[in-house]
Amino acid sequence: MTDENRKILERINAFAETELSDIDPQKVQVSVQLDRLRPIMEEIAAEKNISLEDMFILYMDLQSEASCRTEQKLRDELQDLNDGDGSPLLFR
Repeated sequence: MTDENRKILERINAFAETELSDIDPQKVQVSVQLDRLRPIMEEIAAEKNISLEDMFILYMDLQSEASCRTEQKLRDELQDLNDGDGSPLLFR
């Protein structure tokens, strides 16, 4: 992820923290969540001179990439906790 893309994702996520704080993401459709993020995405799209649709796609791609990185980091940390042999520390 480029620095520019990281900054875009951070801006959208900061906006989302306040704008989506009153909803349960498990119960509210993604389309509704994205609609509430529309103002910040329109702002960034205008700054970058890209369409709103391209901004939505970029956001979804960046969120997916960030999620994958977080998941891999967690797996690596769990592997370190298991001391690299695959068995939990509790069963040694």
